Amino acid sequence: MDMFAKRLKERAAQLGISDREAARQCGLEERRYAHYAGNRREPDLDTLVRIANGLGTTPNWLLGLDGEGKRPTKRTALVERLATAARELSDEELRISVTQAEALVRAR
Repeated sequence: MDMFAKRLKERAAQLGISDREAARQCGLEERRYAHYAGNRREPDLDTLVRIANGLGTTPNWLLGLDGEGKRPTKRTALVERLATAARELSDEELRISVTQAEALVRAR
């Protein structure tokens, strides 16, 4: 499972978040997540899916079964960070953020 631990760290870096924040997004206790990220434990299938959903990726990617060798572009990483942040916004904050983003696009 070395690949899984490596991919957890890689995904958190792509999203610009700490292990603590990654654990929170996955709905896991920080200590439990640290065991996975430190390659000390392997998750069961339900937990693997939960982690993949929380980090906005797939179980296959986390296990190294697809996307091997593909590096996200800086733009893709930024878009993913934006999507991750957006999930934490209230409905009103999200509406305002979308309006602002649309205004930026129109102003170009």
